[in-house]
Amino acid sequence: MKNITLFISFLMISLVSFGQQNPEKKEREPGHYNISKFKQLKEELATPNVYRTGSGAPGPNYYQQQADYKMDIVLDDENQKIYGEETITYHNNAPEGLDYLWVQLDQNVRAPDSKTPQVTAGGPSVSYKPEKFTQTFLGRPFDGGFKIDFVKDAAGKDLPHFINGTMMRIDLAQTLKSGHSTSFKIKWWYNIPEHTIDRARSGFEHFDKDGNNTYIIAQFFPRMAVYNDVEGWQNLQFLGRGEFALPFGNYEVNITTPADHVLDGTGHILNRKDMLTSKQWKRFEQAKKSFDKPVIVVTQEEAEKSEKSFAKKTKTWKLKAENVRDFAFASSRKYILDAQAVKIGGKTVMAISMYPKEGNPLWEEYSTKVVANTLESYSEQMFDYPYHKAISVHAKQQGMEYPMICWNYGRPKEDGTYSMRTRNGMIGVITHEVGHNWFPMIVNSDERQWGWMDEGLNTFAQLIAEQRFEANFPSRAYPKNVVGYMGGNQSRITPIMTQHDNVFQSGPNAYSKPAAGLYLLREVVLGHELFDKAFKTYAERWKFKHPTPADFFRTMEDASGTDLDWFWRGWFFTTDYNDIGIKDVKKYVVTDKPTKRAEAMYKAYGIDIKTLGTNLYLINTDSEEYSPEMANVKDPSNDIPVLKEYLADNFTKEERAKLKDTKYFYEIIFEKPGGLVMPILVEYVYADGSKEEITYPAEIWRFNDKEIKKVFASDKEIKEINIDPKQLTADIDTSNNSWPKKKEDSQFDKFKKKSVQN
Repeated sequence: MKNITLFISFLMISLVSFGQQNPEKKEREPGHYNISKFKQLKEELATPNVYRTGSGAPGPNYYQQQADYKMDIVLDDENQKIYGEETITYHNNAPEGLDYLWVQLDQNVRAPDSKTPQVTAGGPSVSYKPEKFTQTFLGRPFDGGFKIDFVKDAAGKDLPHFINGTMMRIDLAQTLKSGHSTSFKIKWWYNIPEHTIDRARSGFEHFDKDGNNTYIIAQFFPRMAVYNDVEGWQNLQFLGRGEFALPFGNYEVNITTPADHVLDGTGHILNRKDMLTSKQWKRFEQAKKSFDKPVIVVTQEEAEKSEKSFAKKTKTWKLKAENVRDFAFASSRKYILDAQAVKIGGKTVMAISMYPKEGNPLWEEYSTKVVANTLESYSEQMFDYPYHKAISVHAKQQGMEYPMICWNYGRPKEDGTYSMRTRNGMIGVITHEVGHNWFPMIVNSDERQWGWMDEGLNTFAQLIAEQRFEANFPSRAYPKNVVGYMGGNQSRITPIMTQHDNVFQSGPNAYSKPAAGLYLLREVVLGHELFDKAFKTYAERWKFKHPTPADFFRTMEDASGTDLDWFWRGWFFTTDYNDIGIKDVKKYVVTDKPTKRAEAMYKAYGIDIKTLGTNLYLINTDSEEYSPEMANVKDPSNDIPVLKEYLADNFTKEERAKLKDTKYFYEIIFEKPGGLVMPILVEYVYADGSKEEITYPAEIWRFNDKEIKKVFASDKEIKEINIDPKQLTADIDTSNNSWPKKKEDSQFDKFKKKSVQN
């Protein structure tokens, strides 16, 4: 038996790496900082502590504050005003005492002295509604913002307070010690904005034809800011983009509306039976048992009749919610209401929709069904929906979320017809906004800081839910859809890990790119089983708590058992893009005759190649020294006698029958013009038409960030090689993705052409 060592001359590892000196003395280069893209993220992430562990789970001393509210609210439909009085009970669970409290006054973003218009730069809009033009240019701004009547302690004594834009500091008479609570009262009112004019997150829409308004009301009360172990008070100003950071608490809310209004909102309606007619109540009870289709509780005929009444009398709705981070409601005499029961775990959840006749027939057909699908899909992905209902409210140009209730766009034309684009847009936004119940209403991340933690994670889960609702639904969160953004003007791109008010292009930055990254992780890097377990673990760990980006990154690695620091760094902390191509492909054959390159390599290290015994070498068929004789045989089977002898001496006949009949050898040189490290997804197409897909993990780039080589052996001749044919890695330039090179537009060029056409 002969002992044969296989040497591949074109991939010979230098003996220098084993401690021997290079025979050619070179000038030493200076040392450098660790610039590897596989460097751990320890410098970027906060140090684990007793509040948040290195695994990404809450620590043994994790705490969070609680704010409970009792409110009496009056909706003045005639003058479009909100009047309110609240008692807030604030529980200090932090280990330290507090000398003052911070309260959010988000309506002040529309106050006459708001700083938001002053920090917003840009040229003129394409068009203006007359009302908006008057407010902007004719010196008649909308008189928005909270009008605070008083701030008093529980005994009725005035509390010192100072309003700083959209924040109010309340100075306490004495330090609020750890483990103690304090109560105080605030009375206020404000003018409700018309949300169709300035795209406010809440407000009213006026309908000229019947003279009515629909109200979607949120951010309507002074709300406690978050105090936590990460940064103390989260009291960044609300500038309009970075959304809300809020503590959990319990709510008791009484809302007085005109007697002909239909209302729903966060929490249980304790007196719903009294608020509906007897027929409507029977229909609602029927809806609780209807699991296959919605039941119309308030009909269009009833809503149209109410549109004409303009009741002067009022009624008061009583709502109660536990362990929610916010409260919102919708109210109008125009609302149609339908509902359907959904089985989630071992309980029944009500999917509800409210919409004026202007939303039909689209809303009656789809809204509640989409709500039901979203509840089921998200519960499967994360955890069972914990609340008793989820409401979708129709509102022009809206897409906004609150606990148990959300506003959504999608309006047919006046004749009731609608396009597929309108239909799909409505399905998508309802899925998205109902899905926000998980992120951030329950997994309560800081939206003011990190918009992607709720928008990006939710957009990813939305994609899964949309495909569950309808196969091949035109979801937008696939990696191929962020190619144009990632390959765009670098001066107009910011890393995902940027405070949300300061990002360029909020849509791609906070929604599409994070979602596409998670899709890539699931489909390419981790696979469904590992990813789904890790994603569910994050949601379970942090439901009804306040996670940070570090908690998410660490949990995903902890639960999947996979080092993903390279991915987080590139995709979330930089604006690098992915571009991987095929630089060259070389064909080789096997020979037992030493090649010139092998002889030169050994000679450089003082080794006589003859002393190594019988070796096999791969020689490039395009090299000058190649000849058919050198490969022993003229056909590509490379049936070398010495190899046959080795196989005969070391393997049984049965074992030899299972060995691969390798005839073709290729060296593929992959290049990486892009900055991101990514797995290489390769499709090999053979001469017989068959295909083989191989994924080379991202770690293949550890030792060379520019190009790497792979040797590929096959029993069939390769006709074609393609990189990422399914467009799973957001490769911005596909013109270098094939061998032989194809004459076609790159994926980025196609994206640009499509954008121009649209």
